[in-house]
Amino acid sequence: SEEIVIAVIDTGIMAKHPDLAENMYINEKELEGTEGVDDDNNGYVDDIQGYNFFSNTTIAEDGNGHGTHCAGVIGAIHNNGRQIKGVMKNVKLMPIKFLSDRGSGTLEGAIKSVDYATKMNVHIMSNSWGGGGFSQALQDAIDAAEEKGIIFVAAAGNAKNDNDKWP
Repeated sequence: SEEIVIAVIDTGIMAKHPDLAENMYINEKELEGTEGVDDDNNGYVDDIQGYNFFSNTTIAEDGNGHGTHCAGVIGAIHNNGRQIKGVMKNVKLMPIKFLSDRGSGTLEGAIKSVDYATKMNVHIMSNSWGGGGFSQALQDAIDAAEEKGIIFVAAAGNAKNDNDKWP
């Protein structure tokens, strides 16, 4: 449904990609608002199409490709003559970038990204990234999202490891 908003918390999304452009989230309050003003009172000025916590700007464009790939699996449109089809063809994709174009980021950026998506009342958060050990602050951010009924989806790993092996 076009009413479902999924935050792709990653390296950003190529917003003009032909498989994704039609399904990109638009913050109408900011789009229709006054430039330079936080029209939706969320603490971020002119965040029309997500946010970039790596560079602290409103441009969450993907220079890596990973976030765009993840967004395509989730919500690439159907029937446009191309060969990819997302799992949900009508969903709205909100790019939230905290990873650099080389794929690195900070715990602080991850927490701010989850907090932003929670504040924006997305329905689902897609998180295909990993990092250091346990963080209570990150757990608290995820718990806050859960309390609002937001589904937090995390990747099981990209390294082809057998995560079921112990130790």
